[in-house]
Amino acid sequence: MINETALLRLKRAALVVLIGSVLTVGGALVLEHVYGYAPCKLCLTERLPYYAAIPLALGGLFLPERLARLALGLAAVGLLYGAGLGVYHAGAEWGFWPGPTDCGGGTGPNPKEVGAFLDALQSVKVVDCSTAALRVLGISLAGWNAVIAFVLASVAGTSAVKR
Repeated sequence: MINETALLRLKRAALVVLIGSVLTVGGALVLEHVYGYAPCKLCLTERLPYYAAIPLALGGLFLPERLARLALGLAAVGLLYGAGLGVYHAGAEWGFWPGPTDCGGGTGPNPKEVGAFLDALQSVKVVDCSTAALRVLGISLAGWNAVIAFVLASVAGTSAVKR
């Protein structure tokens, strides 16, 4: 017997996680490609849980109840990991603990010749994981990422375990 109320709650949660993940990644890509904020290594890593949550949330929309619960549960675990990464990154930005020692740049050209490499050095900015590129309402983008990932993980996880 299908519990229509539980199924509707699962579909609603999947839709929230899908929209939240798409908007978060989309916002990061707009900041990167439109406004020129170069992401650091941690910034790029923090996107991975959203990339995984998008197809899992899509699955939650279309799969039967048991599989939808599984998909949302997996999305919740991944997003909790992303929230932890965001807390670590924000803490490194505030100087609460050291950031990764190998963090020094996200994306950029990878020239093959020495002359092209020297030209690239003039235009490429090295991004440090312990420096906030932008703060909104006093919270860095990494901090906002932690909040968003935790909220989405809560929505997905609660819906996955609630009967």
